[in-house]
Amino acid sequence: MTDVKMSDLLKTLDYAPTFAPKESKPLPERLIAGDPDFTCWPLDVSRDEMIHTGIWQATPGETRSIKGGTFEFCYILSGVVEITPDGCEPVIYRAGDSFVMKPGFTGVWKTIETVRKIYVTVME
Repeated sequence: MTDVKMSDLLKTLDYAPTFAPKESKPLPERLIAGDPDFTCWPLDVSRDEMIHTGIWQATPGETRSIKGGTFEFCYILSGVVEITPDGCEPVIYRAGDSFVMKPGFTGVWKTIETVRKIYVTVME
């Protein structure tokens, strides 16, 4: 761990970043219902681009969620989502809830009320 400052090893997450976000839409083949907008504030990248941390927001809509080889931890800051893993019952998450989507997860992500979350993704 040479040439690494201690301040590089501790990152405070700002829940309301003031810098310009990255804005996007769902891939057309994943859109199920609505016209959701996605907004992302990347806050940190580490381990040769393998680990990403940031704030993500989505307006109401419904999309297919396919994690592939990505592990994702989510902490809901505001809003309401319903996640339905393929072949399972839906689960509702609200502000204060957290969950993990493991590699191989597939299902439906339905944003009921505009949601903002902290995410940490780990890619294979």
